[in-house]
Amino acid sequence: MMRATNSLIGFVNFMTFLLSIPILAGGIWLSSKATQTDCLRFLQWPIIIIGAAIMVLSLMGFAGSCYRISWMLWLYLFFMFFVIATLVGLIIFAYAVTSKGSGRPLLNRGYEDYYLTDYSGWLKDRVSETKYWTKISSCIHDSRTCAKMGRTVGGVQETPDMFYLRRLSPIESGCCKPLTACGFTYVNETVWNPNPGLLLGDPDCSRWSNDQDQLCYSCDSCKAGVLASLKKSWRKVSVINIVVLIILVIFYVVGCAAFRNNRRLDNDEPYGINRMTKAQPARIHF
Repeated sequence: MMRATNSLIGFVNFMTFLLSIPILAGGIWLSSKATQTDCLRFLQWPIIIIGAAIMVLSLMGFAGSCYRISWMLWLYLFFMFFVIATLVGLIIFAYAVTSKGSGRPLLNRGYEDYYLTDYSGWLKDRVSETKYWTKISSCIHDSRTCAKMGRTVGGVQETPDMFYLRRLSPIESGCCKPLTACGFTYVNETVWNPNPGLLLGDPDCSRWSNDQDQLCYSCDSCKAGVLASLKKSWRKVSVINIVVLIILVIFYVVGCAAFRNNRRLDNDEPYGINRMTKAQPARIHF
């Protein structure tokens, strides 16, 4: 039983170590690119840090369990405890900061419009900060989300009525087209002409540009679309995190058992020798 417990911890950490190699390699690859965008610079260090942390932690667990190095296994369990506590905090935090805000349904439209005023709290303030928004908008531009919106039906560009019934993602709706309330005239998915006869009250109406490198990347609706997208993705990630948390707790308990086994074996070896010495029958001298 003791050997099986240690073997299980060793196997799990060996697989985790293998998983950390492509993560770390991906971060290093991003940092080595000669022409980096703000998006790549924004992503590289978190990837490198996560990959390196997983690699070090898995090596500690593997060495501690397979080679019976108790102090290393103790360090593994110590850091694993903080990983579990951090994961619990992230799950609670993700649900707390994504509790408010959603898209506004529109009459005769398949998509929704997004307004920054519908959101509040830490996440809104962080996304709206200039230094962060510059990197986020760079990621949206580099992903070519708006450029991929074009559709044709039978070789012919879709009509306005067909576009109005499309179910757009929050990013597509908030960043790639103007707000419906602006009353712009549809030309194609990312080209809209203003209507001179309408009073454009929302500031986003004047921020819209048909320049394909500008579009509505500076609009509050784009920031709101990012928040709506984050809300959906964070909720999905939180479900995955809960599953990972349960698995980590199970392995933490198994790791504690392996640590106890190591300590017990370390303590039993000298004790066993003394007991054997004491158990020898006394010699009778004549």
